[in-house]
Amino acid sequence: MKRTQIQLTEAQFFELKNLSSSRNTSMAELIRQAVDSFLDSSPVISRDERKRRAIAAVGQFHSGLGDLAADHDRYLEGAYADDDDIH
Repeated sequence: MKRTQIQLTEAQFFELKNLSSSRNTSMAELIRQAVDSFLDSSPVISRDERKRRAIAAVGQFHSGLGDLAADHDRYLEGAYADDDDIH
């Protein structure tokens, strides 16, 4: 195991301390369980999978614009200008 240090709010500390006492386990064990649960629910997509997905998306969409490749900077500038109007 690797040692690390974290900071909790007072409320988190006291709730965790009470829970660890009621479950007869350490605060560290409860934190490890919480981290495991978080990691299990937040899967990381591997670089190979991201690459596969990107390649699969190539050619799947059509802009309908015949000059997009030549004038992409102008279209991008327009898209950013539209975003500024929204916010």
